[in-house]
Amino acid sequence: MARRDGKLTHEFLDDDRKPQDACGVFGVWAPGEQVAKLTYFGIFALQHRGQEAAGIAVSDGSSLVVYKDLGLVSQVFDEATLATLQGHIAVGHTRYSTTGSTTWENAQPSFRTTPAGTGLALGHNGNLVNTADLAAEARAAGIGSGMGATTDSELLTALLAAHPDLSVEEASMLVLPKLRGAFSLVFMDEHTLYAARDAQGVRPLVLGRLERGWVVTSETAALDIVGASFVREIEPGELIAIDEDGLRSQSFAPPKPKGCVFEYVYLARPDTTISGRSVHSARVELGRRLAREHPAEADLVIPVPESGTPAAIGYAEESGIPYGVGLVKNSYVGRTFIQPSQTIRQLGIRLKLNPLRDVIRGKRLVVVDDTIVRGNTQRALVRMLREAGALEVHVRISAPPVKWPCFYGIDFASKAELVASGLDDEGIRASIGADSLGYVSLDGLIAATEQPKTRLCRACFDGEYPIALPEVVGKHVLEGIEKSVNGVGREPEHAASYAAEDALTRP
Repeated sequence: MARRDGKLTHEFLDDDRKPQDACGVFGVWAPGEQVAKLTYFGIFALQHRGQEAAGIAVSDGSSLVVYKDLGLVSQVFDEATLATLQGHIAVGHTRYSTTGSTTWENAQPSFRTTPAGTGLALGHNGNLVNTADLAAEARAAGIGSGMGATTDSELLTALLAAHPDLSVEEASMLVLPKLRGAFSLVFMDEHTLYAARDAQGVRPLVLGRLERGWVVTSETAALDIVGASFVREIEPGELIAIDEDGLRSQSFAPPKPKGCVFEYVYLARPDTTISGRSVHSARVELGRRLAREHPAEADLVIPVPESGTPAAIGYAEESGIPYGVGLVKNSYVGRTFIQPSQTIRQLGIRLKLNPLRDVIRGKRLVVVDDTIVRGNTQRALVRMLREAGALEVHVRISAPPVKWPCFYGIDFASKAELVASGLDDEGIRASIGADSLGYVSLDGLIAATEQPKTRLCRACFDGEYPIALPEVVGKHVLEGIEKSVNGVGREPEHAASYAAEDALTRP
């Protein structure tokens, strides 16, 4: 069963949103536990990874049920709904689209019936880059699209379910080596929970232990929320299966680790650990390095909450400049079913952030944020702080300039959207109206992660893509809206308004 009465959510200030990750995934095998509730709280802990849609699939060993809808986890599920989802295996998903539009059909877990009459439900974090080739292969094999979905995840589900003579585990070992790009997967049939991670391990995926079962999820923070103990990361190129016979593992591709460095900057929760490194500690260290690389004479260090807070703490500790709270964030603004009126929309950034005038007035400020994508938010923020009485505004960014699009699961897949691809640092400083601007260096970022440079994907910062890209790629590749990696072909319709070249003249 599935619900289709949800309405498309709208985002305040969606013309300058933060970079969004593809999704959060959660899977549990736990006989005797309320797996639907465990999954609800698991994907609730992963809400930051996707806010467009949410879903849970559950099996009791004889039937597999999927319930999904557009909206936040708390909007899609309530107590009564969760009570109907009975079983001992579950897969949960919270979505931000990187392939396919925001429609009910594209919400996950995706579902397919196999030729044997069993069910298959799948949740995917990441983005495939050979989707067009896989779609052509599916068409040649007579595998049609299901229920109007246009995602790489739905296509993958169809490919896995299309082998009548193979088990799901055997089909996975056949299909997974054909995939190119980023994929951290949790999927299930009526009896078994599966998880797999691409050979580069671009997106995180971890294994946890419950007293009476197992959990697989995107971040260690979700393990903490459901009371599971961390066991290990799912290895790049690994497929695991969990059923009544226990846990088994096999490799479908040789590992070539290239974890996403942007997880440390912004995407992951600060209370998550990646490759043994606390994300919060990495962000505090980024602030310290930022203070050493770009010192400022100022009276107060303030973060842009909440993502800039750990780095601001590090900057204040290293610089000796007092740390303070100068901006108050409305934590409940971001996605809503109620569109603001034009009058309210014109308030812009004040819908999310409001200055503490008594703290700011007469001060020289260091304002620490994690990224500048298009520059619109920083421009409005600097203006607002000056109106609140700030004497100087020195912007410090705890990541290098984002100059290259991501094709592995972060939704800024057009160079035209990135202000740093068209302007140098001084041009960006002038564009946002700051007294000074400083970015942490790429070497500083890598050092803060405590990971070897060779094990990190840095493509959005240095343009070195670890997974070869096809000639045609794009968010809407299965909807016929394609673009060339080299800039030839049709760009998404919204991209033209984000060109960096006019950043100095935009209001």
